[in-house]
Amino acid sequence: MLTVLNRLQDALDASRRLDLLGPLLLRLYLVPVFWMAGSRKLADIEATAAWFGNPEWGLGLPFPTLLAWLAGLSEAGGAVLLLLGLGVRWVAVPLMVTMLVAIFAVHWPFGWQAIADPGAPFANERVLASAQKLARAKAILREHGDYAWLTGSGRLVILNNGIEFAVTYLVMLVALFFSGAGRWLSLDHWLARRWRTSAD
Repeated sequence: MLTVLNRLQDALDASRRLDLLGPLLLRLYLVPVFWMAGSRKLADIEATAAWFGNPEWGLGLPFPTLLAWLAGLSEAGGAVLLLLGLGVRWVAVPLMVTMLVAIFAVHWPFGWQAIADPGAPFANERVLASAQKLARAKAILREHGDYAWLTGSGRLVILNNGIEFAVTYLVMLVALFFSGAGRWLSLDHWLARRWRTSAD
């Protein structure tokens, strides 16, 4: 048994030539997430700034216009840089800040779950109460609508808007901050090689 485990470990050690896949997949996963978030903020920057600043129906943040521009440009620009693998460690920092703001200013009051699922771990009172609402909504739709058509593209759910996705993106950004963009398929790799060659 120990021999088999040693051989498996040797195979994993030999696979380090493919260690570029981890950072590459993290980058490619995050590109559309941040592009959509940033481009939507920038598309209507006045509405974004109003939401950032309004304490009644928004976030109540100080300097809302400045923060709206910083968030939108960080996310949209960060998506482009992640795609190219350029300055990945540097761009991870402002993107982590945007995720921390999202976690604590937007999603924190709703708990962990992004989608309300009473049977999942970390289900809070809000999520547990949503089960009754969801059951009632399904009953109404079955009685008065074409339920099969309405759910043909996916099941009916209630959005809880918890911190789950924002924390996941934050963890991915932390991993990229420490790993960098990865070898071969990033501009960071090729620029670093060129600078090291020039310095020798």
